Amino acid sequence: MKNRVVVTGMGVCAPNGVGLNDFIRSLQEGTSGIRFHQELQELKFSCQIAGKPIFNDDHLNKYFNSLQQRGLNASGIVYGVMAGMDAWKDAGLTMASKETPDWDSGIIFGTGILGVDKFRESIHLIDEGNTRRLGSTSVMQTMASGISAYLGGILGCGNQVTTNSSACTTGTEGVLMAYERIMAGKATRILTGSCSDSGPYVWGGFDAMRILPNAYNQEPEKASRPMSASAAGFVPGSGAGALVLETLESALERGAHIYGEVLGGAVNSGGQRGEGTMTAPNSEAVQRCIVEAVENAQIQKGEIDVINGHLTATGKDAVEIQNWSAALERSGTEFPFINSFKGMMGHCLAAAGSLECVAAFLQFKEGQVFGNINCEDIHPEILEVVDATKIPRETIAYRPKIIAKASFGFGDVNACVIFKAYKNE
Repeated sequence: MKNRVVVTGMGVCAPNGVGLNDFIRSLQEGTSGIRFHQELQELKFSCQIAGKPIFNDDHLNKYFNSLQQRGLNASGIVYGVMAGMDAWKDAGLTMASKETPDWDSGIIFGTGILGVDKFRESIHLIDEGNTRRLGSTSVMQTMASGISAYLGGILGCGNQVTTNSSACTTGTEGVLMAYERIMAGKATRILTGSCSDSGPYVWGGFDAMRILPNAYNQEPEKASRPMSASAAGFVPGSGAGALVLETLESALERGAHIYGEVLGGAVNSGGQRGEGTMTAPNSEAVQRCIVEAVENAQIQKGEIDVINGHLTATGKDAVEIQNWSAALERSGTEFPFINSFKGMMGHCLAAAGSLECVAAFLQFKEGQVFGNINCEDIHPEILEVVDATKIPRETIAYRPKIIAKASFGFGDVNACVIFKAYKNE
């Protein structure tokens, strides 16, 4: 018999909120975490705005001691540790003893690029012949698996501890990887999530590609405009989201709070064939991914009542809506409610999927569908498919039953996961 898998803990380090309470409030009120960055202006970026988590040293001291902070760059690994430890605590779990690992608990925590500032600092020291000044944490901070290794050591997890990386799809893919391992009986619980570095060395390539908006440097909160006719490109973001997945049996035995259930999902790739490229999705692959996710979750297409899309605020948003409509065979007023949280966070790259999965589950908790900001001028091609009432501009009171969450990433890779509200049975 396959194990049922539920979510019992969550944590966030997001541009629009560090910690669940601040994050919930921002989502409910439509508060943007996108800000002007003087550094980007000085470096002559066209887009001088971005989403970056804001916290102070007092907050950092809650997660890292003075020794750990020595030589530690405040980037993706910091965001990931903060979100991951918060999720573990939120689930009511404790660290394993110093002598024996927790063999039943694992970590799947993804990233796109990690420790880029530390890597740059290391190169500089090496070129100057100062290798000995690199410090003991330089390797951990610059290897992709540094985040899962760091969390694994803090928590003492003895099951699978690994890092996945699939561009913007990373976080959503990680949820499915954790779900599949727990469902198959190979682990009791897994901390999953993803993180992304911040700063010019991460965002510079996108600015060079001219796919970021450059007309909103004086009005950063208005720049990220998913589903809008005036969308001018995605705003880069950073941060981390984390979720604790575990068997329903374990959660009930512990008396844990249950945010919701993971029913299943699918991952695939368009192979960069047909209309699919490194930066554009293959629509056939996207539709297949959605359909396969529905089938894997053993639900009907008509049961999905809320979608949290990828929807990055580019010209491809209308195509994504068309793909959802074709895959679910629903349109007009029959289309589910749909939202994108990137209007408030920007596109947090590898962290996007996990942050948005956390936000999706919070809609179960709050009995709400969070609104879409900056889409007062919904793209006309979207309105040909979806009734405007299905794209709420403000948070509405509605208790979702089944939420579909998808991410469609750089390299033509896709992931779609299906979540369900949990009721005591």
